[in-house]
Amino acid sequence: MTLPIIRMTDINLNQQRVVIREDFNVPLHEGVITSDARLIAALPTIRLALDQGAGVILLSHLGRPTEGDGQAALSLAPIAVRLAELLNHPVRFERDWLQGVTLKPGEIILCENVRFNVGEKTNHPDLAQKIAALGDVYVMDAFATAHRTEASTTGAIHCAKIACAGPLLMQELDALSHAMATPQKPVLAIIGGAKISTKLQLLDSISKVADLILVGGGILNTFMAAAGFAIGASLVERDLIPTALTLMQKLASRGTNLPLPTDVVVAKTFSATASATIKAVTEVAPDDLILDIGPDTAAAWAILITSAKTIIWNGPVGVFEFPPFSHGTQTLAQAIAQANAFSLAGGGDTIAAIEQCGIGANISYLSTGGGAFLEYLEGKTLPAVAALIEVSHA
Repeated sequence: MTLPIIRMTDINLNQQRVVIREDFNVPLHEGVITSDARLIAALPTIRLALDQGAGVILLSHLGRPTEGDGQAALSLAPIAVRLAELLNHPVRFERDWLQGVTLKPGEIILCENVRFNVGEKTNHPDLAQKIAALGDVYVMDAFATAHRTEASTTGAIHCAKIACAGPLLMQELDALSHAMATPQKPVLAIIGGAKISTKLQLLDSISKVADLILVGGGILNTFMAAAGFAIGASLVERDLIPTALTLMQKLASRGTNLPLPTDVVVAKTFSATASATIKAVTEVAPDDLILDIGPDTAAAWAILITSAKTIIWNGPVGVFEFPPFSHGTQTLAQAIAQANAFSLAGGGDTIAAIEQCGIGANISYLSTGGGAFLEYLEGKTLPAVAALIEVSHA
């Protein structure tokens, strides 16, 4: 499915001042970047603009500062330094940029955290206009913020002389569309997470395209309870057990299979050093915590994965941060890496699990989005994408 959006690649950027909204919301520890994956993902867009002879103004947020209060710990200054290293090109950092900046073709400027400005989160029109006025072309390339209606994500799109979608944003949308709108069958989805309440809409939406859904984490506990299994002292949303049962019935009516495990890994305490015990699902004791799927289940599910042609993954199936309860996620991750399928993965915990398992190069597409990734899979319209479609037809 081709989205009716003007793309950055459609525009002659020579001698233009190009404002690019990226997502540089990277993890920092005492001012040091601990993962520069989002910076690396943005490099092709920046280089494309430079190669066409543009001057580049980069915008991003970092963290959740109080608007109007420039918190040093959330400054983008370290990002400018790392970007310059990655690009092998000077990146000028501008703290005060709202009234405009001087810029020549071939130069790169990174502006201070957009969320330091009053009106960013509320999409104030005055701020949106000032942001758009920085350049000749406004490029929305930050998929991870496309679900936010903010001055730099949607407001500036409406105010810009020319607004378009950057290559990274379009890669994300094309990959998601491929998985959800035109997938090769059979489609298998892996959905993990602590609470079923946060994934109900996702499960309902994805069941319309998935032939098989594998669930893990606290979500699995709620489904097991709905199916009548004892889950001991495991994390569960008891008020949603009837909802889970109804959803299982709905999935069955749509022809979507949701297999439950035959064995699980349990412990008496939620701890990385807890003693792990493998039990059949019929043997879970009242004081047991289910913290992972068991090896028999993992092996059986891995076989199912190898038969899929499209795989959508959001969420680990166990407490993968704790070594005794990481094996289920590792087994499924290796199966995905070896599958002859288009695989799409997204979400912070999912990406962390992929990095832990060392299979990133074997995933067809790793999404940079968390909330935006989920909302797209849920069938929601992302505000920034809606804005780009609207201005493309203005």
